[in-house]
Amino acid sequence: MRVLTKATQVLTAATFLSIGIAGAAFANEDLAKMSENPKDWVMQSGDYANTRYSTLDQITKDNVKNLQAKWTFSTGVLRGHEGGPLIIGDTMYVHTPFPNTVYALDINNDGKILWKYEPKQDPNVIPIMCCDTVNRGVAYAPKTDDHPALIILNQADTNVVALDAETGKQVWKTQNGEMTDGGKGESGTAAPLVVKDKVLIGISGAEFGVRGFLAAYNLKDGSLAWKAYSTGPDKEMLVDPEKTTQLGKPIGADSSTKSWEGEQWKTGGGTTWGWFSYDPELNLVYYGTGNPSTWNPVQRPGDNKWSMTIMARDADTGMAKWLYQMTPHDEWDYDGVNEMILVDDMEVNGKKHDVLVHFDRNGFAYTLDRATGELLVAAKYDPAVNWATKVDMDPNSETYGRPLVDPKYSTDKNGEDTNTAGICPAALGTKDQQPATYSPKTGLFYVPTNHVCMDYEPYKVSYTAGQPYVGATVSMYPAPGSENMGNFIAWDAAKGEIVWSKPELFSVWSGALATAGDVVFYGTLEGYIKAVDEKGNELYKFKTPSGIIGNITPFEHDGKQYIAVLSGVGGWAGIGLAGGLLSPDNAAAWHGAVDQGREQGTEDQVVGTAGLGAVGGYAALADYTALGGQLTVFGLPD
Repeated sequence: MRVLTKATQVLTAATFLSIGIAGAAFANEDLAKMSENPKDWVMQSGDYANTRYSTLDQITKDNVKNLQAKWTFSTGVLRGHEGGPLIIGDTMYVHTPFPNTVYALDINNDGKILWKYEPKQDPNVIPIMCCDTVNRGVAYAPKTDDHPALIILNQADTNVVALDAETGKQVWKTQNGEMTDGGKGESGTAAPLVVKDKVLIGISGAEFGVRGFLAAYNLKDGSLAWKAYSTGPDKEMLVDPEKTTQLGKPIGADSSTKSWEGEQWKTGGGTTWGWFSYDPELNLVYYGTGNPSTWNPVQRPGDNKWSMTIMARDADTGMAKWLYQMTPHDEWDYDGVNEMILVDDMEVNGKKHDVLVHFDRNGFAYTLDRATGELLVAAKYDPAVNWATKVDMDPNSETYGRPLVDPKYSTDKNGEDTNTAGICPAALGTKDQQPATYSPKTGLFYVPTNHVCMDYEPYKVSYTAGQPYVGATVSMYPAPGSENMGNFIAWDAAKGEIVWSKPELFSVWSGALATAGDVVFYGTLEGYIKAVDEKGNELYKFKTPSGIIGNITPFEHDGKQYIAVLSGVGGWAGIGLAGGLLSPDNAAAWHGAVDQGREQGTEDQVVGTAGLGAVGGYAALADYTALGGQLTVFGLPD
């Protein structure tokens, strides 16, 4: 990788953040170049490095208090609005939860609708979507000789659709998974990522025993270029037993199948519904795999590779260069799908590395050398985390790189189902998919977190294709000694330390944005968009019509900087509101133990464990916000 001097590092922030230099082998050169223009926002993450950093600096810590709502747009859809809009020139592209409507809006005319795409989907996909009917956004592919400029939508029913960015007309459509009618219960929620002449698409559905994979489709016509499974035989996983490594050592033949009992890997989970990043110089794609299926660990002895794993793959072939499993034999549903943030020339332990930083659901933040997969830092980013005492960092140890589980919080004790209380974090993790941001000006990561613990009751469950395959009842609540269920933190990834922490009443479920104006933005479940300075001091807040689980998006138009955000409460934390699960009558409608006819006790207990455990913990959210679906655009006074 290139070396940036201290003097040029801030001045070339856009280039730095796109991980690109002249002469490098770019991923879709036009898109990479477009991502360097801070006026637009051409990827969900802002750049291939997933930094979500903006070099726009008109909005500063001195004037942010003057922000005003400039215009709004109703999406016409309720449920949880994750992700955010894309901005290309004078057009803004906005998506919705199911039914995944896409709008092209005219920024010159306060969001006038230029075109609207309304996919026709089978509503039977709704009950197989684990944690609300969310969608994390569309992708943009610039025009080439092979295709017009495209908007790529990953629909809930797993159809991937390419739309003409100018007209909204369908260019091609392909099926990525199997939903119902004899299918496997697969669904689509992840945002696509365009890399070179391909688009990367993940899959959701581990709670239905879906076998996870990442697929690459050709932008020209939607044909499949490669498909890499998370579990199973080496050939289907696209791993080389001698060349693919974990912590510097070859993984060996049949590394996945040997870690499952029998053929359990076929329903083994490891789904890929989070975020993807890309290093053009190394030509490597990075992403994480989710929880193993079922949630009941006793039913799947072994490490269950390669669920709960960071994967680095060649963008052209899909072949894995290195893997790192963070939570072997997961006993708590700690999906590893959260974003991988790429930063160059970070000094760790006296040596500079081009790193990958990952804030995992399991409560540990990882810093790795992204070329080799070397583990540099693994530290708790919430002091409440207790399921493991630490990650073993001794290269000479037999347990090197593994979390050292505290037996008190295990749910699998000597092969027996164990009801366990007081586990921190809860199944939704210290951070779920809500993305963090990185500022090259401060060298810090700003992270939305959950401060939530749980009681976990595993039980035996049988697999039937297309039916829930959970095998645990969970109830969630604030961490002991705390009234708040969330914190917004600043993190030093080189040292593995919290720099500051700002408590929030509920989990911080929105994506964050750092800017060159020394302002960091995020949203809250009550519906506030907030701005803080680099020390965590609150500078501004504005309450939008519904809870914010979307990502903060910056852009510039006619020489003025704006901030946009989708509000619409939902997601796992807000499923009680979004799914109508706050009454005992409706609680049983949610899948899980109740759906499978298992006795659960009183109606209050049903409510407390509905929504995969979140409803009881977040019941008070109904006192602060209601369902909605709105885009709000903020700017400084004229």
